[in-house]
Amino acid sequence: MKQPLDMGFADRRKAALEAKAKLLKKLEPALDVNNPELQAKLAERAAVAEARDVRRTERAKEKAEREAREEAERIEREAAEAKAREEEAIAAAAREIEEAAARKAERDRRYAARKARQGKR
Repeated sequence: MKQPLDMGFADRRKAALEAKAKLLKKLEPALDVNNPELQAKLAERAAVAEARDVRRTERAKEKAEREAREEAERIEREAAEAKAREEEAIAAAAREIEEAAARKAERDRRYAARKARQGKR
C-alpha cells in the first residue's frame, strides 16, 4: 500500500503505531497461556524434544558399545600378534642354539681330526 507523499512526521508516526498495534493484536492469541493451540504446540515440541533425546541416548549407547567391541578386538589382535612374536623369538633362539651346537660339533670334529693327525707322527 503506497502512502501519499504529503504525509508529515506525525502521520507517519501514527501509521507506524497503528501497524504495531495490529501486529500485537494478531499475536495476542499466541501469547495466551491457556490457549489450547499453544498448549498443543508446546506438547508437540516437548514430545519431539523427548524423542530426540531418546535417539541421542541410543546413539551414544551404540557408540559406546561399538567402541568397547573395537577395543576388545584390538586387544585380542595385539595379544595374538604378541604371541606370534614370542613364538618367532623362541623359534629364532632355538635355531641359534642349534646352529651354535652344529658349529661346536664341527669345531670339535676338526679338533679331534687334528689331534688324531698329530698323534700319528
